[in-house]
Amino acid sequence: MAEKRKLTVRVDSRWIDEAEEYAARHNTSLSKLISEFLRNLPVKSDPRREAPILKRVSGILPPDVTAQEHRTHLEEKYGINDENSG
Repeated sequence: MAEKRKLTVRVDSRWIDEAEEYAARHNTSLSKLISEFLRNLPVKSDPRREAPILKRVSGILPPDVTAQEHRTHLEEKYGINDENSG
């Protein structure tokens, strides 16, 4: 288990009151609630997944099409192959 450390933060008291009420309604503590939030932060992101071009083309091909099938399709459609490229 990871070492626990104490953290002091300054937050508007209204948010603390609301967070404590939320934690109580969900049978947890404010510390556990904050720990879970921090644990789920996406600290290690893959920059390729966030590239705009990938977001635009993601999901275009049916899931049963392989990369090689797509490459063959492009070669046939545009007359492109490794020997002609360059």
